[in-house]
Amino acid sequence: MTHRRLVWTVTVALALLLTACGFRLAGTRPLPQPLQRVYIQVIAPYRVVQPPLESALRAILQRRGADVRGETERGTTVIRLSDLVEKREVLSVGIDGKALEFRLVTSVQYQVIRDGALLAGPDALRLTRDYSFQPEQVLAKEAEEARLRAFIQTEIAELMLLRLEAQLAEHEPSAP
Repeated sequence: MTHRRLVWTVTVALALLLTACGFRLAGTRPLPQPLQRVYIQVIAPYRVVQPPLESALRAILQRRGADVRGETERGTTVIRLSDLVEKREVLSVGIDGKALEFRLVTSVQYQVIRDGALLAGPDALRLTRDYSFQPEQVLAKEAEEARLRAFIQTEIAELMLLRLEAQLAEHEPSAP
């Protein structure tokens, strides 16, 4: 019985210590005021569908409590995404001349504007992921590539949001 009490006491003490130092689980921090109401603008020629990066950024912002608008209006922060590039590079080739390893590369430029004033950026992010390829497992490798692409899009959106939070927090008035 005393062992349980000791474990419980240590657990409560650890939880209190973590909350006292300002620790928060990822994704539970409040968004800076400029990111409370946003419009995501993607500058892309020949855009037919919503780019996966836009979808990932929209989902993260909405999950964090932001009001993501369908159009821009006064007082709305615009996150402008441009030069979105997704490509696959061959890393190595086998003796038969077929590719054995690939690298997925995704890059984007972004900036944040509100009522004509530049709040953050322009800045750029570039992520890469490598994977191997066996010709006898084509279907499995295509699925792996699709999962990696989705992972990269989500990771870029999260990194972008972290950068924006840090940059925009500098401009916010501190609480008394």
